[in-house]
Amino acid sequence: MTPVDAAVVALVAGSVFFSLVAVVGFVRLPDVFARAHAASKSETLGALLGLLAAGVAFGPGTESVKLLMLALFVLVTGPTAAHAIVRAAARAGDTPTTVADDAGGER
Repeated sequence: MTPVDAAVVALVAGSVFFSLVAVVGFVRLPDVFARAHAASKSETLGALLGLLAAGVAFGPGTESVKLLMLALFVLVTGPTAAHAIVRAAARAGDTPTTVADDAGGER
């Protein structure tokens, strides 16, 4: 296995990990605010690691330029969409769920 192959495998593994974290967070978290946070943070990082893995695999060239443009698109649209969803939920009157901590207070 070459160093490039090892780098691609490591980046893909990181991409899969962060994508799974996003899915678990999206399923397990209680409200739209927490779910949007999990989706925007983890999934954006997972997608960027996957695009970086593809860029390393393809090497320099026109494919890498296209992947860079896709990465910029992901960086702009993911957090923007999460912000728009959370803002719409807040305007609709939805409030974040509070969770009691071990001391009995709210976070």
